[in-house]
Amino acid sequence: MRPGLLQLAALPPLALYIHIPWCLKKCPYCDFNSHEHSRQGLPEGRYVDALLADLQTCLPLVWGRQVISVFMGGGTPSLFSPEAIDRLLGGVRALLPLAPAAEITLEANPGTFERERFAAYRAAGVTRLSVGVQSFNDRHLQAIGRVHSSQQARAALEEAARVFETFNLDLMYALPGQTLDELEADVRAALAWAPPHLSIYHLSIEAGTHFAKRPPALPDEDTAWDMLDALTRLTAEAGLPRYEVSAYARSPAHQCVHNLNYWQFGDYLGIGAGAHAKISFPQRVVRQSRPKNPQHYMERALAGYAVAEENDVPRADLPFEYMLGALRLREGFDLADYAARTGQPISAIAALLEQAAQKGWIERQGSHIRPTPKGFDFLSDLQQLFLP
Repeated sequence: MRPGLLQLAALPPLALYIHIPWCLKKCPYCDFNSHEHSRQGLPEGRYVDALLADLQTCLPLVWGRQVISVFMGGGTPSLFSPEAIDRLLGGVRALLPLAPAAEITLEANPGTFERERFAAYRAAGVTRLSVGVQSFNDRHLQAIGRVHSSQQARAALEEAARVFETFNLDLMYALPGQTLDELEADVRAALAWAPPHLSIYHLSIEAGTHFAKRPPALPDEDTAWDMLDALTRLTAEAGLPRYEVSAYARSPAHQCVHNLNYWQFGDYLGIGAGAHAKISFPQRVVRQSRPKNPQHYMERALAGYAVAEENDVPRADLPFEYMLGALRLREGFDLADYAARTGQPISAIAALLEQAAQKGWIERQGSHIRPTPKGFDFLSDLQQLFLP
């Protein structure tokens, strides 16, 4: 509660992110904090102990604040047993006041081993599953190093649809050797499951990954643009509107509450190896990070302090940090919300908004700002206008 430079009239909504860092195999494109591990050797008991110890030490930072969503990401959280997830969520509920209808998401791999656990995760309190399909083409799955087959993906979706009222299906496009026709086939296969929520990401080559060291042959830029046009058309025809640059939902009720909170510059506790947190106080906004190495994280968390780094967000960075998420949303944002979340006067960004409008990247209706279709196409350039 030390003094800061801001004056926030109210605190934003609060979410909880839980990172489970183990996978059966590290995908060659993945730059997340994930580590290969066998199912038999997962230290899930000790890791859950560490997560709950970490959360316990966070409580003074968020006393009295309700949590609107919980997201268990990875890694492959579905490698953890339903019993471990049940104990983890029970501990979370004992420590934090969850909203009555809090969204609780678990990322899951489509493998047979994980699929057999879906009903048990639902019984443990998970309300939303995110299934990492990526493609329905076995050749492309092999090219990007996925450990499941297209047949396993279909079986996993069948089970997800049976057990969960809402679930997310993850796809990727611009894969090695992928043609426009093959991309359309993947999108049609995904839409055939009538997913309540669909996330579609362009495969990108990230520094430090295996693909960065040995880049595969990807579709050229023009083909990638054609793919984006095709998937935008196909999802619209299927009644799955695009509400965020990479996300489509059948209705507002199926939009991802947790991710919306990120994009709207909400707060989130982040626990687990390599997790990040953003916490607002009346006079400052703080970011935290945890150690990336799982063993180091567990040792520190169980010893009582898992935070590896903590910094105030500089006042000059707040416009960019806010716009990084808000401009990803089809509906955009209200200027009053910008002022409330950043503690900054609207006049500080007036010239930048005018510049974006002149480029045709945003449109304004009263106090409401939203990106245009052109703004979505040039999103990185639009966001970079607000760099300090």
